[in-house]
Amino acid sequence: MNDTNLRRMLLEFKAGAIDQDAVIEYVESGLYEDVGFAKIDHHRAKRKGFPEVIYCAGKSKQQVVEIFQRLADRSDKVLATRADSAVGEAVCEAVKDAKYHEIGQLITLGWSRSEPEVEQPYIAVISAGTSDLSVAEEAAVTAEIMGSKVVRVYDVGVAGLHRLFGELHKIEDAKAAVVVAGMEGALASVIGGLIHSPIIAVPTSVGYGAALGGMAALLGMLNSCAPGVTVVNIDNGFGAGYSAHLISTV
Repeated sequence: MNDTNLRRMLLEFKAGAIDQDAVIEYVESGLYEDVGFAKIDHHRAKRKGFPEVIYCAGKSKQQVVEIFQRLADRSDKVLATRADSAVGEAVCEAVKDAKYHEIGQLITLGWSRSEPEVEQPYIAVISAGTSDLSVAEEAAVTAEIMGSKVVRVYDVGVAGLHRLFGELHKIEDAKAAVVVAGMEGALASVIGGLIHSPIIAVPTSVGYGAALGGMAALLGMLNSCAPGVTVVNIDNGFGAGYSAHLISTV
């Protein structure tokens, strides 16, 4: 729903050029679009500041393509998460300028990556290991498409803590930090004790049997003794990137 068009219609209604049913129809059509298998929430950008995000898992290629196209018709930014390569390829064929991010399993429209300039606010996204990159990239690209600058610091887990200290200067001035780790999830507590910024910890499902699909990392992060650490769900890079962006723009 476009504010300019709504004002124009209200003036036309006031002048008697259109009836109230036309105004009601326009307002209702701007709230959501019913395509049978989905009700696309076009009003979400107005309420939340960013359009509805497509969760691709469990949807067919055709369903994702149609939802993506309809969102793209009304917004210059669209984000889809948990998309495999087949879905990504189908969307990119159907929507000009759409991009598939293989590592993070994302599809974007209107995304760009750029390093922050000197003293420009930014978010740091930090991963413990290379196996955590998919979730870390989901967080990083989400924050970027929402408008944040992101610094990536990857593979600095506690098994080789000297690697983190060599990169600490990149993250200590971040407005917010997303820390992604599997196994025992210790990296969130370490970074929480080193920087002043709010930390969003993301446990991943990376690890051997006793990692319990991310439960060990989740419980470790929830029990962090470092202040300022908030935890999202297992593998939820999207939720972490979204929240980090909101924190950084306050």
